[in-house]
Amino acid sequence: MKKKSNKLSTRQIVVIGILGAITVVLGMTPLGFVPIGPLNATTMHIPVLIAAFIEGPVVGAFVGLIFGLSSLFNAITRPTPISFVFYNPLISIAPRILLGLIAYGLFAAFKRIDGKRLKMLGMAAWVAVIGFLVVGIVKNVAADTLGAGFALNVAFLLLSFGLLYLLARSEAKSAAVVLASFLATVIHSAMVMSGIYIFFAQRFVEAMGASQELVNTVIFGTIVTSGVPEGIIATIVSTAVVSAWYAKK
Repeated sequence: MKKKSNKLSTRQIVVIGILGAITVVLGMTPLGFVPIGPLNATTMHIPVLIAAFIEGPVVGAFVGLIFGLSSLFNAITRPTPISFVFYNPLISIAPRILLGLIAYGLFAAFKRIDGKRLKMLGMAAWVAVIGFLVVGIVKNVAADTLGAGFALNVAFLLLSFGLLYLLARSEAKSAAVVLASFLATVIHSAMVMSGIYIFFAQRFVEAMGASQELVNTVIFGTIVTSGVPEGIIATIVSTAVVSAWYAKK
């Protein structure tokens, strides 16, 4: 009987390299920050999710480490008024490693749910995503801001309808990706903002130009204003990529 090797396979190392490189590129270009719905979203965490879904928790954690190191590097080399919070590895690195582990754990847990029930949950979540995008488009039209943000929202909306159709016809695994992508992203935002609250609450709020009385509102409100749009774009991209990956296996 052969013992299972604890070493990474060649394919896993290649996946870490490719998705890690994509993460770094996203952090250094405008592609890492995308307007979606009425808010904005970062895309740097998406390769971590994809890595966890297709190759497991260890690969997800390694890509998360690259994400964290990239965040730390960007904070040092391209500082902003709030970059100081990311000098702490408990904020810039630890949550990103945990993201890979959590994403896989959620994915594995959702796959164990009855297929029909899981697909219904996934489709309900996808309808909510479509609703959020519609709100963004309506706001763009009302404000007469029909630029890149509007075009992206329309593109994401059309893609969402297509993916909703595919989700209805696909295996339960796709629904697991939908739910795990969104929840893991929101949990990641919560971990980062909780770390900021614990270590830098007052200083962070001052850097944001907000009143000291609004510490809780500013910090924990950011979980919603960043976590939700990031969860939506992660759901769209991860579902498309992972579904294509498993379809070819």
